[in-house]
Amino acid sequence: MPRFHCPLPLTIGDELALPANAARHVQVLRMQPGMALTLFNGEGGEFEAEVLRMGRSDVVVRIHRHLTLEREATRPVHLAVGMPANDRMDWLVEKATELGVASIRPLVTAHTVLRLKGERAEKKQAHWQSVAVAACEQCGRNRVPTIHPVTDVSDWLALAAVQPGPDDSAALRVVLSLAPGTQALAHALHSHPNPPGAAAAITPTAPLLCLSGPEGGLSPAEDAAARAAGWLPVHLGARVLRAETAALAALVLATLHP
Repeated sequence: MPRFHCPLPLTIGDELALPANAARHVQVLRMQPGMALTLFNGEGGEFEAEVLRMGRSDVVVRIHRHLTLEREATRPVHLAVGMPANDRMDWLVEKATELGVASIRPLVTAHTVLRLKGERAEKKQAHWQSVAVAACEQCGRNRVPTIHPVTDVSDWLALAAVQPGPDDSAALRVVLSLAPGTQALAHALHSHPNPPGAAAAITPTAPLLCLSGPEGGLSPAEDAAARAAGWLPVHLGARVLRAETAALAALVLATLHP
């Protein structure tokens, strides 16, 4: 059944006009009155609905039933990534959404090729958020991951240092490091080490914050700053992975094999 993101209040029995993006997709699929579709607004679960009317630019549907379905990962994973170049960030956002990421923070680092600020950064953020929405429609997720504003890595490390973690809960913070003295991410996920100054123990379902660099990785100074802030340095094995592959590999380890 076709799925569409509808960021509106949804109530059983309501008749409503779909937002422009969803209406356009319904029309592209050449759906007709009486055909069934699924709607989700990101607030939990999904809604079975029916097309009532097809206009030239509008589509009206009736909502029939709410299903309390969630397809989220057991462990919320929040990626902070040095933006890869060209269209690889689009690919990363799409695949990370499919794999269950909770949020993505695009970072500007010393080795970042893609430099964004101001209006251009805001447009990119909106574009990546739309990529995440489309990926949720495709993969069955009912909660859309947040794509945060583009941030300088130094500013973000300073901000993260004064926050206990997503939803104010204890979180495991790891940095993918190319420097010596790291442990395997798989080991860190299973040993559940407590972060410095944590108010609560790290559990198997505690949020994971993963900091990953762009092409060439984080600079030595950025890596050292993360370690000094209490981030656990980890590696993904002996092979050198592309920037976008490394972030996704960490996500797979955390969400598919907790």
